Amino acid sequence: MAFTKSLVAAALVLAFSAAQAQTAPSTATTGTMVIVPAFGEVKHANDEATITFAVEEHDKDKNAAADRVNRKMKEGTEIVRRADPKAELKTQGYYTYPVYPEVQPQPVGRVVAPVKPVPIAWRVGQYLEVKTTNLAALPKTAAAAQKVLQINNINFGLTPATEKRLDDQRIAATYQNLNERIVSIAKAMGRQPGDAVLDTVDFEGSGNYAGDAQAAPAMMMRSSAKREMDDGMAEPSFEPGETTLQMRLVGKVKFK
Repeated sequence: MAFTKSLVAAALVLAFSAAQAQTAPSTATTGTMVIVPAFGEVKHANDEATITFAVEEHDKDKNAAADRVNRKMKEGTEIVRRADPKAELKTQGYYTYPVYPEVQPQPVGRVVAPVKPVPIAWRVGQYLEVKTTNLAALPKTAAAAQKVLQINNINFGLTPATEKRLDDQRIAATYQNLNERIVSIAKAMGRQPGDAVLDTVDFEGSGNYAGDAQAAPAMMMRSSAKREMDDGMAEPSFEPGETTLQMRLVGKVKFK
Protein backbone atom coordinates (compact mmCIF):
# COMPACT_ATOMS: atom_id res chain seq x y z
CA MET A 1 0.00 0.00 0.00
CA ALA A 2 2.85 2.38 0.87
CA PHE A 3 4.52 1.55 -2.49
CA THR A 4 1.34 2.48 -4.37
CA LYS A 5 1.13 5.83 -2.57
CA SER A 6 4.75 6.57 -3.54
CA LEU A 7 3.99 5.89 -7.21
CA VAL A 8 0.98 8.18 -7.09
CA ALA A 9 3.02 10.95 -5.45
CA ALA A 10 5.77 10.63 -8.05
CA ALA A 11 3.20 10.76 -10.85
CA LEU A 12 1.69 13.94 -9.39
CA VAL A 13 5.15 15.58 -9.19
CA LEU A 14 5.89 14.72 -12.84
CA ALA A 15 2.51 16.00 -13.97
CA PHE A 16 3.00 19.27 -12.08
CA SER A 17 6.47 19.73 -13.59
CA ALA A 18 5.14 19.08 -17.11
CA ALA A 19 2.37 21.61 -16.59
CA GLN A 20 4.86 24.22 -15.45
CA ALA A 21 7.07 23.56 -18.48
CA GLN A 22 4.09 24.05 -20.82
CA THR A 23 2.97 27.27 -19.16
CA ALA A 24 6.49 28.79 -18.74
CA PRO A 25 7.06 31.50 -21.35
CA SER A 26 9.83 30.82 -23.93
CA THR A 27 12.65 33.31 -24.44
CA ALA A 28 11.40 36.17 -26.61
CA THR A 29 13.25 36.30 -29.95
CA THR A 30 11.27 39.01 -31.72
CA GLY A 31 13.65 41.61 -33.10
CA THR A 32 16.71 39.48 -32.32
CA MET A 33 19.75 40.18 -34.51
CA VAL A 34 21.85 37.08 -35.23
CA ILE A 35 25.34 37.07 -36.76
CA VAL A 36 25.70 34.07 -39.06
CA PRO A 37 29.09 33.04 -40.53
CA ALA A 38 29.07 30.89 -43.68
CA PHE A 39 31.72 29.04 -45.63
CA GLY A 40 32.03 27.64 -49.15
CA GLU A 41 34.67 26.09 -51.36
CA VAL A 42 35.13 24.68 -54.84
CA LYS A 43 37.87 22.48 -56.29
CA HIS A 44 39.25 22.13 -59.79
CA ALA A 45 42.16 20.36 -61.46
CA ASN A 46 45.03 22.74 -62.19
CA ASP A 47 45.23 23.71 -65.85
CA GLU A 48 48.25 26.03 -65.89
CA ALA A 49 51.91 25.62 -64.97
CA THR A 50 54.64 28.18 -64.28
CA ILE A 51 58.08 26.65 -64.49
CA THR A 52 61.31 28.53 -63.86
CA PHE A 53 64.52 27.47 -65.56
CA ALA A 54 67.95 28.69 -64.52
CA VAL A 55 71.49 28.74 -65.83
CA GLU A 56 74.61 29.55 -63.82
CA GLU A 57 78.30 29.57 -64.68
CA HIS A 58 81.49 29.96 -62.60
CA ASP A 59 84.75 31.24 -64.04
CA LYS A 60 87.81 33.25 -63.08
CA ASP A 61 87.03 35.40 -66.10
CA LYS A 62 83.78 37.30 -65.55
CA ASN A 63 83.24 37.84 -69.25
CA ALA A 64 83.75 34.17 -70.02
CA ALA A 65 81.12 33.18 -67.45
CA ALA A 66 78.68 35.76 -68.78
CA ASP A 67 79.27 34.63 -72.35
CA ARG A 68 78.38 31.02 -71.51
CA VAL A 69 75.27 32.12 -69.61
CA ASN A 70 74.12 34.27 -72.53
CA ARG A 71 74.61 31.48 -75.06
CA LYS A 72 72.92 28.82 -72.91
CA MET A 73 69.96 31.06 -72.08
CA LYS A 74 69.46 31.88 -75.76
CA GLU A 75 69.68 28.21 -76.72
CA GLY A 76 67.34 27.14 -73.89
CA THR A 77 64.81 29.81 -74.80
CA GLU A 78 64.75 28.67 -78.43
CA ILE A 79 64.28 25.06 -77.32
CA VAL A 80 61.26 25.98 -75.18
CA ARG A 81 59.75 28.08 -77.98
CA ARG A 82 60.00 25.20 -80.42
CA ALA A 83 58.62 22.67 -77.95
CA ASP A 84 55.72 24.88 -76.77
CA PRO A 85 55.00 27.74 -79.22
CA LYS A 86 52.03 29.04 -77.20
CA ALA A 87 53.89 29.30 -73.89
CA GLU A 88 54.55 32.73 -72.35
CA LEU A 89 58.27 33.30 -71.77
CA LYS A 90 59.95 35.92 -69.59
CA THR A 91 63.66 36.19 -68.77
CA GLN A 92 64.49 37.64 -65.38
CA GLY A 93 66.99 37.80 -62.53
CA TYR A 94 70.29 38.28 -64.34
CA TYR A 95 73.05 38.40 -61.71
CA THR A 96 76.85 38.64 -61.44
CA TYR A 97 78.54 37.98 -58.10
CA PRO A 98 82.21 37.87 -57.13
CA VAL A 99 83.54 34.81 -55.31
CA TYR A 100 86.10 35.62 -52.61
CA PRO A 101 88.60 33.27 -50.95
CA GLU A 102 87.83 31.99 -47.49
CA VAL A 103 89.19 34.12 -44.67
CA GLN A 104 91.81 32.19 -42.74
CA PRO A 105 91.51 32.40 -38.94
CA GLN A 106 94.34 34.36 -37.28
CA PRO A 107 96.11 33.40 -34.06
CA VAL A 108 94.70 34.98 -30.92
CA GLY A 109 96.38 38.26 -30.10
CA ARG A 110 97.96 38.70 -33.52
CA VAL A 111 97.07 41.98 -35.20
CA VAL A 112 96.84 41.80 -38.98
CA ALA A 113 96.38 44.80 -41.18
CA PRO A 114 93.09 44.61 -43.11
CA VAL A 115 93.51 43.61 -46.74
CA LYS A 116 90.97 44.42 -49.41
CA PRO A 117 89.62 41.09 -50.67
CA VAL A 118 90.19 40.25 -54.30
CA PRO A 119 87.71 38.03 -56.19
CA ILE A 120 89.06 34.64 -57.20
CA ALA A 121 86.13 33.87 -59.51
CA TRP A 122 82.75 35.09 -60.71
CA ARG A 123 79.29 33.58 -60.53
CA VAL A 124 76.92 34.61 -63.32
CA GLY A 125 73.35 33.41 -63.85
CA GLN A 126 69.91 34.12 -65.24
CA TYR A 127 66.34 32.77 -64.97
CA LEU A 128 63.67 31.99 -67.55
CA GLU A 129 60.02 31.88 -66.51
CA VAL A 130 57.70 29.80 -68.69
CA LYS A 131 53.92 29.86 -68.27
CA THR A 132 51.92 27.26 -70.18
CA THR A 133 48.56 25.51 -70.36
CA ASN A 134 49.97 22.60 -72.35
CA LEU A 135 50.43 20.33 -69.34
CA ALA A 136 50.40 17.16 -71.44
CA ALA A 137 53.58 18.21 -73.24
CA LEU A 138 55.22 19.81 -70.19
CA PRO A 139 57.47 16.84 -69.25
CA LYS A 140 58.79 16.64 -72.82
CA THR A 141 59.33 20.41 -72.97
CA ALA A 142 61.13 20.42 -69.61
CA ALA A 143 63.37 17.51 -70.59
CA ALA A 144 64.37 19.26 -73.82
CA ALA A 145 65.21 22.47 -71.96
CA GLN A 146 67.15 20.58 -69.27
CA LYS A 147 69.81 19.72 -71.82
CA VAL A 148 70.93 23.33 -71.45
CA LEU A 149 69.08 24.78 -68.43
CA GLN A 150 68.13 23.44 -65.03
CA ILE A 151 64.71 23.51 -63.38
CA ASN A 152 64.64 25.95 -60.48
CA ASN A 153 60.98 25.81 -59.49
CA ILE A 154 57.52 24.85 -60.73
CA ASN A 155 54.02 25.88 -59.65
CA PHE A 156 50.65 24.64 -60.84
CA GLY A 157 47.50 26.71 -60.72
CA LEU A 158 44.43 27.87 -62.61
CA THR A 159 44.10 30.02 -65.70
CA PRO A 160 42.31 33.37 -65.16
CA ALA A 161 39.29 32.11 -67.13
CA THR A 162 38.95 29.00 -65.00
CA GLU A 163 39.43 30.96 -61.78
CA LYS A 164 36.70 33.44 -62.82
CA ARG A 165 34.28 30.60 -63.55
CA LEU A 166 35.07 28.94 -60.22
CA ASP A 167 34.65 32.25 -58.40
CA ASP A 168 31.01 32.35 -59.52
CA GLN A 169 30.52 28.82 -58.16
CA ARG A 170 32.34 29.68 -54.93
CA ILE A 171 30.05 32.65 -54.26
CA ALA A 172 26.96 30.53 -54.96
CA ALA A 173 28.18 27.74 -52.64
CA THR A 174 28.92 30.18 -49.82
CA TYR A 175 25.55 31.91 -50.10
CA GLN A 176 23.80 28.53 -50.11
CA ASN A 177 25.63 27.60 -46.92
CA LEU A 178 24.42 30.87 -45.36
CA ASN A 179 20.80 30.03 -46.15
CA GLU A 180 21.19 26.51 -44.75
CA ARG A 181 22.63 27.84 -41.50
CA ILE A 182 19.87 30.42 -41.16
CA VAL A 183 17.28 27.60 -41.42
CA SER A 184 19.12 25.59 -38.75
CA ILE A 185 19.38 28.59 -36.41
CA ALA A 186 15.70 29.42 -36.85
CA LYS A 187 14.69 25.87 -35.92
CA ALA A 188 16.97 25.92 -32.87
CA MET A 189 15.31 29.14 -31.70
CA GLY A 190 11.86 27.69 -32.19
CA ARG A 191 11.11 30.04 -35.06
CA GLN A 192 10.11 29.56 -38.67
CA PRO A 193 12.77 30.23 -41.33
CA GLY A 194 10.32 32.67 -42.91
CA ASP A 195 10.57 34.85 -39.78
CA ALA A 196 14.23 35.57 -40.53
CA VAL A 197 15.02 38.72 -42.51
CA LEU A 198 18.50 39.00 -43.99
CA ASP A 199 19.78 42.44 -43.05
CA THR A 200 23.42 42.41 -44.23
CA VAL A 201 25.69 40.11 -46.22
CA ASP A 202 29.42 40.77 -45.91
CA PHE A 203 31.33 38.77 -48.54
CA GLU A 204 34.66 40.16 -47.34
CA GLY A 205 34.15 39.35 -43.67
CA SER A 206 35.41 42.86 -42.95
CA GLY A 207 33.05 43.73 -40.08
CA ASN A 208 34.08 43.51 -36.43
CA TYR A 209 31.77 40.53 -36.05
CA ALA A 210 33.91 38.61 -38.55
CA GLY A 211 37.09 38.79 -36.46
CA ASP A 212 40.27 38.23 -38.44
CA ALA A 213 38.72 35.76 -40.85
CA GLN A 214 39.61 36.27 -44.46
CA ALA A 215 38.94 34.45 -47.66
CA ALA A 216 41.42 31.63 -47.87
CA PRO A 217 43.84 31.87 -50.80
CA ALA A 218 44.04 29.37 -53.56
CA MET A 219 46.30 26.48 -52.63
CA MET A 220 48.86 25.78 -55.31
CA MET A 221 50.06 22.24 -55.74
CA ARG A 222 53.79 21.97 -56.42
CA SER A 223 55.78 19.32 -58.16
CA SER A 224 59.48 18.59 -58.20
CA ALA A 225 61.53 17.52 -61.17
CA LYS A 226 64.39 15.03 -61.10
CA ARG A 227 67.26 15.77 -63.41
CA GLU A 228 68.99 12.71 -64.83
CA MET A 229 71.85 12.81 -67.35
CA ASP A 230 72.61 9.78 -69.54
CA ASP A 231 72.65 9.19 -73.29
CA GLY A 232 69.42 11.22 -73.41
CA MET A 233 67.42 13.37 -71.02
CA ALA A 234 64.79 11.49 -69.03
CA GLU A 235 61.50 13.35 -68.79
CA PRO A 236 60.69 14.66 -65.29
CA SER A 237 57.47 13.54 -63.65
CA PHE A 238 54.85 16.17 -62.85
CA GLU A 239 51.55 15.86 -60.97
CA PRO A 240 49.55 19.08 -61.50
CA GLY A 241 47.14 18.38 -58.61
CA GLU A 242 44.15 20.63 -57.97
CA THR A 243 43.35 24.03 -56.52
CA THR A 244 40.82 24.71 -53.78
CA LEU A 245 39.18 28.13 -53.70
CA GLN A 246 37.53 29.04 -50.41
CA MET A 247 35.31 31.89 -49.27
CA ARG A 248 33.89 33.09 -45.97
CA LEU A 249 31.02 35.53 -45.56
CA VAL A 250 29.10 36.89 -42.59
CA GLY A 251 25.38 37.63 -42.62
CA LYS A 252 23.27 39.66 -40.17
CA VAL A 253 19.81 38.17 -39.74
CA LYS A 254 16.92 39.79 -37.85
CA PHE A 255 13.92 37.84 -36.64
CA LYS A 256 10.50 39.45 -36.95
